Amino acid sequence: MPNDALCQSRRDFIRVSATSVGSVSLAGAFESFLARSAHGEARSVPSGYGLPILVKDETTGLELLRLPEGFRYLSFGWTGDKMSDGRRTPGSHDGMAVIKAEGDIITLCRNHERKGVGRPVGDRRITYDSKAIGGCSNLKFNTRQGRWLEARSSLSGTIKNCAGGPTPWGSWLSCEEVVLSPGDVDYGKRFNLAREHGWIFEVPAEGEARPIPLKKMGRFVHEAIAVDPDTSDVYETEDAGTAGLYRFIPHEKQVLFKGGRLQMVKVLGRPDLRKGCRMGETLDAEWVDIWDPHRGHSPGTKDKHGVFQQGKDQGATTFGRLEGCWYGNGVIYFVSTSGGDTGNGQIWQYDPKASQVKLVFESPDAKVLDSPDNIAVSPRGGIVLCEDGDYVPQRLHGLTRDGHIFPFAANNIVLRGERNGIKGDFRTEEWAGATFSSDGKWLFVNIQTPGLTFAITGPWEDGLL
Repeated sequence: MPNDALCQSRRDFIRVSATSVGSVSLAGAFESFLARSAHGEARSVPSGYGLPILVKDETTGLELLRLPEGFRYLSFGWTGDKMSDGRRTPGSHDGMAVIKAEGDIITLCRNHERKGVGRPVGDRRITYDSKAIGGCSNLKFNTRQGRWLEARSSLSGTIKNCAGGPTPWGSWLSCEEVVLSPGDVDYGKRFNLAREHGWIFEVPAEGEARPIPLKKMGRFVHEAIAVDPDTSDVYETEDAGTAGLYRFIPHEKQVLFKGGRLQMVKVLGRPDLRKGCRMGETLDAEWVDIWDPHRGHSPGTKDKHGVFQQGKDQGATTFGRLEGCWYGNGVIYFVSTSGGDTGNGQIWQYDPKASQVKLVFESPDAKVLDSPDNIAVSPRGGIVLCEDGDYVPQRLHGLTRDGHIFPFAANNIVLRGERNGIKGDFRTEEWAGATFSSDGKWLFVNIQTPGLTFAITGPWEDGLL
């Protein structure tokens, strides 16, 4: 890569000035990326959109993103902005999806991955735990006018709402990425909570959420979900070094609170798929039942593996830190953020009709893809990957169905108090919550810190997304 500043770790990057990465050097870096091959295989391709360049935000006038020429964007819902319900927008923007489209007006639900004890953001009717500060907010956007309309709190009193996913019946499933009980100590901090955490919650597009945990869907370190629209089966990922892929089969389609059966995938002959995998290889799979989905820990421990170990005892398969999950192109895509021989990430798919797992892409180097996280599929079939690693700047990638990758955007957020007094260089911060409008004209995505949401549009038909 021609610009060493682009390849350094976050620790090194803080010693570099905010203006050290110019548009010329960044363009050179992307050109070099497109020309390279992964372990001798031509896995990267030109996107069709051109190289990302600095583009001004139409809300603030700041150059917050690098996008291909012809693309434009509007920011909204910054941390601290006042919402339509009078509350201030909480920070730590994470998973998100469009959950309703009515004419030109769409509704999104957005997670806030806040882990702590304090006063909930929403009122008590949508609050699960009176001492927890996580939750969700719902946003409205006019696709014809290209205008953000409003935001409001939609779930409150949860902990570390990391990702989740949309349902075909018009709601959002918000996942807690913890297993915590009142008084537990986690990473040296005591959590004096009022209730147990580690659950999934359902949030409607309109009206008030019922802050009732869907306990039959399991208590573990949740990340994301994807729903098969043909069956209503919900696929769940687990963000742990030893992780499982789960499937929840509801007793009644589209009615999750009536319970169902939780299972963990067993890839035949492959008890561990964290390393030693071949791109394009198709593997047969079956499912084993989890008899006690409420078991947060192995007996006598606080290991957070109570559900996982039940599956492993029956020969289920281990993945490395499963994160994003999305239904598209007739399959379930799921992301291992730390998987692969180099530990830089894998993209998998599960075909529910064939009951087969396939490795779509494995990153050979952080310069190609560094720790993918959230994932989304466009109405045209292209795949968007949110990056959450150490590479500078953090990027938004595109991926084709046959495993060819390309850079689409880069985080360029450097603030000096221009919005709500926020200051700092945030180019190292992760992308999250990518999701397209149903007509494919708008891509919505978050930057977790300092916490804001973007609506991006442009000539999508020119390229691979």
